[in-house]
Amino acid sequence: MLNTQKLALAVLVQAALISTASASEQSEAKGFVEDAQGTVLFRTGYLHRDKKNGVDDTSSAAQTAMFKLDSGFTQGVVGFGAGIIGDASVKLGQNKNAGNGMIPRESGFNADGEFTKGVGDTYDHWARGGAYVKARVSNTTATYGTQILDIPVLASNTARLVPEYFEGVLVESNEIENLNVIAGKFTKNQYSDQINSDGRHLDSAVVWGAKYKFSDALNASYYGTDIKDRLDRHYVNANYTYALTEDSSLTHDFSGYHTEWDKNGRTYSETPANRTDDRQNSIWAVSTTYNKDVHNVMLAYQQNTGNTGYDYGENADGAQSIYLPNSYLSDFIGNDEKSVQLQYSYNFKNHGLPGLNWTTAYVYGWDINVNNSAKDGQEREFFNQVKYTAQSGFAKDASLRLRHSYYRASDNYQAGNYIGDTNEWRIWLDIPVKLF
Repeated sequence: MLNTQKLALAVLVQAALISTASASEQSEAKGFVEDAQGTVLFRTGYLHRDKKNGVDDTSSAAQTAMFKLDSGFTQGVVGFGAGIIGDASVKLGQNKNAGNGMIPRESGFNADGEFTKGVGDTYDHWARGGAYVKARVSNTTATYGTQILDIPVLASNTARLVPEYFEGVLVESNEIENLNVIAGKFTKNQYSDQINSDGRHLDSAVVWGAKYKFSDALNASYYGTDIKDRLDRHYVNANYTYALTEDSSLTHDFSGYHTEWDKNGRTYSETPANRTDDRQNSIWAVSTTYNKDVHNVMLAYQQNTGNTGYDYGENADGAQSIYLPNSYLSDFIGNDEKSVQLQYSYNFKNHGLPGLNWTTAYVYGWDINVNNSAKDGQEREFFNQVKYTAQSGFAKDASLRLRHSYYRASDNYQAGNYIGDTNEWRIWLDIPVKLF
């Protein structure tokens, strides 16, 4: 595969050669300072997992400030810019029973008296982050440094107190109308509860992909990644929306992953797996969503085929790369698992409460091939979330989100294999502030 830095340079040069007098992102640049933006998101987060079957609960509460200072691009054929992103946090309360991706732990001694990383008390306060530089030609931008990714095959986990960071280069091009193309390479990965900037021991992850808008109704995309010594993954998606009446519509969506693991590849702990079989799976889903005014109803079916479940801890990201409909506390991605979901969402704007939304869903999964069990496993989750976002006034865009999951699994699919019976609460209070 081409060296990613050379590929990025080639794409920028090509964009410069094909750019015309027509308007482009770079031709509209106002300057390094003139287009600069600075934001801070203050978040108070609480996550509590009420475990069953003798498993210890996990509970964490903390306060953070996530900041981003992003310059504009200098004027000219090639524009240059820079920025920094990061977070500074403090825990609330003891949080000694963390371990849910919220708060990092100090090094300490395990039960055998051995010194081990990540088994001590949780940090009282901590800070993380990094810098990046960027260059733009026409409608093509290359960014190098610390980044938050939103790519279906390599995505930053943003469902915890603070986001997951990747370090590397990403090129994004919009030279062709309605076509978005990306390519990149990342060599460091820091999960949400890690101080080490390469806490997930990433060697290299090469990503590529494209998304094309055929019309206002039809979109399709493909993304791929090659994570060295771990796996290759491919993702496809297509969705089509059409109107039924003046205020109602129907959306059909298909999405799927195909993953092949490197034989005898490294795990998250960098210990050789010594596997004798080839591991691979394909997880796909279809859904239909009916929307009418304030009502939204979705029915989805999801299935895993292959010889293994999802790869938590081995894919070099924080388990966020699952852009499938049946994903809440559980992602319903067990070996051979089939699952079906019914979801309903309601917007309270017609009751004089714009910004208030409620979502409820029930997902049932079955036919799970559980190791060392003659009986197939099953799991189910009842999900509810209420979120309010202020629409105006001094607190405009501030939001409060309350989420609850009731999760239960068969006896042979308990904590040793997956999540285990759990009642989970998540409460997020977000207050965004624009600095400039």
